Amino acid sequence: MTSMNQTPRSERLHIAIFGRRNAGKSSLINSLTRQEAAIVSAVPGTTTDPVKKSMEILPIGPVVIIDTAGIDDEGELGEKRIQMTMRILDQTNLALLVLDPEQGIDGYEEQLLEQFQRRDTDVIAVGNKIDIDPDVTGGQAWAREHKVPFTAVSAVTGEGVDELKRLMSDVAPDDFFQPALIGDLLSPGDAAIMVIPVDKAAPKGRLILPQVMTIRDVIDHDAYALVVKERELRAAIENLQTPPKIVVTDSQAVLKASADTPKDIWFTTFSILFARYKGDLETLVRGAKALRDLQPGAKVLIAEACTHHPVEDDIGQVQIPRWLRQYAGGDIEFNYQSGGDFPADLESYDVVVHCGACMLNRQEMCARIAKADDMGIPIINYGVFLSFVHGILPRALEPFPLARMSWEED
Repeated sequence: MTSMNQTPRSERLHIAIFGRRNAGKSSLINSLTRQEAAIVSAVPGTTTDPVKKSMEILPIGPVVIIDTAGIDDEGELGEKRIQMTMRILDQTNLALLVLDPEQGIDGYEEQLLEQFQRRDTDVIAVGNKIDIDPDVTGGQAWAREHKVPFTAVSAVTGEGVDELKRLMSDVAPDDFFQPALIGDLLSPGDAAIMVIPVDKAAPKGRLILPQVMTIRDVIDHDAYALVVKERELRAAIENLQTPPKIVVTDSQAVLKASADTPKDIWFTTFSILFARYKGDLETLVRGAKALRDLQPGAKVLIAEACTHHPVEDDIGQVQIPRWLRQYAGGDIEFNYQSGGDFPADLESYDVVVHCGACMLNRQEMCARIAKADDMGIPIINYGVFLSFVHGILPRALEPFPLARMSWEED
């Protein structure tokens, strides 16, 4: 169950450790976390799948530390490990590039640095194994040449690790922490009504993550959060002495909630809030325009970040395909992608429909949106899609003028 006192993994700063096999990456993650979070062995290629550890690093706060396989792995299996390492790049807010004095510095490090720079990812070069070779002049010179911060450590003895943590705090991107989810739309004392149907996809007795986070953000900004089911919304508005500033609804109740919300009250959905919070709402709104020209025979990718078991009338596998077929006036080819994978080649698709991304961090969702946008493939998320097909997208965008302009412009 998601607790309001816990920071979800997707909201933590993601710090990934990259480098060659046996450079000491796993030892470094154990030293940073002060736990045996990763298996350490002298055998090259011990780390296969990325290892993630949630923790707190003061004064940064909640983070996820990620250990990766060596960038110089070999063979068919090694190539697959490298591919998994490269996928982690899209999740990374801060990269630690481990330099090994025993192996030197050449094309592998250059390749990684190029990938960091392409994504505007902050990076620290970490000279490891000073317990074996205290001479770090080579690593310092390389870092100076490439204009990246450098520090030296021994992941085995712990020497220099505290200094590395201080440097991580200094280098961590100031703009990592996303803007308020809803709080910037509210003033202290405002009321926000949350319309939350009983969701079959949520375990009994629980709210789903976007709902929990929105309620918490309202409270954090000294406003009032009133939670109702869709049939209670009209009475809730009428019983308030002062009208609410905004009504936020689950997308599956959007039509009734919109009809029961007076036109002078802001109205939107949890998914649209998350589209802005997690990624690029303007691009997702522009993607909705492509649905106007969708034709029978089109190829659509439906991408979900989580791997929940489909329920009856599942939104991603049943409802959205049904609506798209009706909208296009004929059959459509659907491909489905779930979990942490996202296709590298999107060019065969006419449109990508993505979930609300509550399980992804902002870095990864923005990377997915940018990948589609760079290829000229329209991308839209569930919330924008549902508001569009129900004909209330312009109203749901009223709190967000730039996104509304993206929709209205030719």
